[in-house]
Amino acid sequence: MPLTLPTNRVTPANPATPGTLFVVATPIGHMEDITLRAIRVLKEAELIAAEDTRQTRKLLTRYDVSTPLVSYHDHNKEKRTPGLIDKLKAGKSIALVTDAGTPSISDPGYYLVRAAIRADVPVIPIPGASALIAALSVSGLPTDTFVFVGFAPRKPSKRRDFLKRLEREPRTLIFYESPKRLLGLIREIINLMGDRTAVVARELTKVHEEILRGLLSDILRQLSARPALKGECTLLVGGYEGAEEIDRKSLLDDLKQLNLETGRPLSDLVKEVAKKYGLSRKVVYEEALKLKKES
Repeated sequence: MPLTLPTNRVTPANPATPGTLFVVATPIGHMEDITLRAIRVLKEAELIAAEDTRQTRKLLTRYDVSTPLVSYHDHNKEKRTPGLIDKLKAGKSIALVTDAGTPSISDPGYYLVRAAIRADVPVIPIPGASALIAALSVSGLPTDTFVFVGFAPRKPSKRRDFLKRLEREPRTLIFYESPKRLLGLIREIINLMGDRTAVVARELTKVHEEILRGLLSDILRQLSARPALKGECTLLVGGYEGAEEIDRKSLLDDLKQLNLETGRPLSDLVKEVAKKYGLSRKVVYEEALKLKKES
């Protein structure tokens, strides 16, 4: 039976009424991960606003789309937005795309979407691929509730404050991070939140797709042994399970025993015990200070 495409089309609106902004999800790697509706909208829109026109051109060529392209990215969004809004208000239909995945998710597209909403321009989602949802679906971590936190701040002090605010978040945490900063982020999470169960999804849907599961320390050890780390990375971290689950007696017994056996500095003992119990060093250090005071 032949495939029948939907008949409703993206038609030029009456110039007296606002046009439509279509937020179109595109593949995150594999070129076939795009919907029939998305291809149709890209063909029938009067303009495509793309984060990287060179990258988008590859997709358009693959699906024989000849719609004109205009660049729309972090460095020109403020300058470009008024002109695009004028076109929309004049009745033009515009498709917004990002380099990969769903526009406006950790992406400059949100700026145009917000401006369109403020201008009373219709904004229509054309759903499809999203790295965070793809990674979550195969993570094995709780999916009933989660928090997408995007990219952590680059500045050390701001990043530390950012992570500390998430320390007691019970939901699954989802981060985006560059391969250059991923290992540093994992180390900081271990120090502040403990050695939790986690997943790193790298190069999803691409030829070198990889999904690593285990404790953060195990994943860190595997990745640190490689000469280089490349590709888009999504990091998922198990949520906070509650201090009530800490066996304080066992923890203190371990600290006492290690102190008697080795006589090492308190910081070394805290590091070892924190790793064993999957706790942040801060929690174990506080218990160690209480033990020291009690002694």
